[in-house]
Amino acid sequence: MRIKGSVSMDTQRQPPGQEPPDPQLVQAWKHRVAAAPGPAVALLGQLADADAAVLADHFYGVLFQDPRAARFLDPTQVQGRLVLSLQRWLRQLAHSGPDDVEALQRLHEHIGHVHARIGIPADLIGRGVRAIKERLHPAIRARAGHDALALETCLHLDGLLDLALEAMTRAYARSREAAGQLDGSFRLFSLIQNVGTERERQRALLLAWENALLYALTSEQPGPPEPLLLSRSDFGLWFLHKGLASFGETSETAQVSQLSERIDEALREELPATTSAVERRALLDRIRGWPGETRTLVGGLFEGIGALEAGRAALTRLPNRRFLPTILRREIALHASTGRQFAVLMLDLDHFKAINDTHGHDAGDRALQHVAAILVEGTRGSDSLSRYGGEEFVIVLGSVGQTEAVASAHALCRAIAGSPVSLPGQVRLPVTASIGVAVQDGHPDYERVLARADAAMYQAKRGGRDRVVVADDDLPPPPGQRALQG
Repeated sequence: MRIKGSVSMDTQRQPPGQEPPDPQLVQAWKHRVAAAPGPAVALLGQLADADAAVLADHFYGVLFQDPRAARFLDPTQVQGRLVLSLQRWLRQLAHSGPDDVEALQRLHEHIGHVHARIGIPADLIGRGVRAIKERLHPAIRARAGHDALALETCLHLDGLLDLALEAMTRAYARSREAAGQLDGSFRLFSLIQNVGTERERQRALLLAWENALLYALTSEQPGPPEPLLLSRSDFGLWFLHKGLASFGETSETAQVSQLSERIDEALREELPATTSAVERRALLDRIRGWPGETRTLVGGLFEGIGALEAGRAALTRLPNRRFLPTILRREIALHASTGRQFAVLMLDLDHFKAINDTHGHDAGDRALQHVAAILVEGTRGSDSLSRYGGEEFVIVLGSVGQTEAVASAHALCRAIAGSPVSLPGQVRLPVTASIGVAVQDGHPDYERVLARADAAMYQAKRGGRDRVVVADDDLPPPPGQRALQG
């Protein structure tokens, strides 16, 4: 098991600075470190240097006592990197002066954004910080020699930790609020690209599943139940990966989920035990009313969906990267709750600058539109396709493992290479793409899987283009560090 979380005070990364620092917080922080008595600062620094390793182990030991921590922390990762990061953070905080405050404030805001992106409960971090205080207070009293110095050092420690936690919490709250607003917009947007077409498409997919079920249950050899499950059908995958995200948690979506579970449970438990056509027909009669209820509920959910154009790329008519954080957060949550993996495909058109330079920007626009159409045709209704920027596209494949993801990437690569772009004057312009594939590895930060796909895509370009590369830990990072903020 590899990295599962980033509950770290890592000082080696530069914070992104999504918003200006809080001047009141910075002023209070500077006042705290400037007003601290020299002996108290020295004593706290000595304890941080001497006991940082013990304090870091205690911090994570307290967090591991909460069952929720297992979603974000892996013992191997904690011992390999996170305890060292926490030790550095403790020493840096204890030895900080007024000139260090603004950098410290930015660092803690960055940590807060990362914790929000991962979704780690803020109270867990608060509990760990409280555990550090409780462990240091007796050590301060034992080392101080007299009560006055012990009191001054404890007050200095508490003030520093409270300010650090305040900075993290400020960023955490802002990120979570922004993510909630974006999630609300996504619910509207994800279905409005063509509401009528999508509604009819899902009705048709549900009907196709019913017909397949009818054929199987009236045949002499129906086969195993797994291929017949509603949750594994094209409609079921769409509802899991897009329908629920679009409509939100309502009584109607809950009923659709319950009906799907009821159908699947009946097929799993009863179909293998049937020995005759009569028994299979009885099973069919028992469950055949449930798909009708599902159709009615889904039809009602589509009612009232309006147009929302803010998230659509004008040229390709695909969603832009605005909603990727929402999509990826949801897939990570689904993986945590159901065990279903997902994969990210990062696709970049090869030699796109040469196309613009040689044939003009109109040809480049045609190439982008042409490839976008191929991607729409070559992906499932449950997949999420976005224009990432420039000549790059991102595809999120739900409920797939590495084998299926790589096969999909190769199919798209072949489809693009095999379909030249038509230009005026009967010119046929060959186009190819480089694709990076990253399968979700259990890490709760969506930026990790995106960065891994990005690194794999750049490796595909370095390796000759028009190819697929699967992400692994040995890949060099892509040039620059691109990040989604959501």
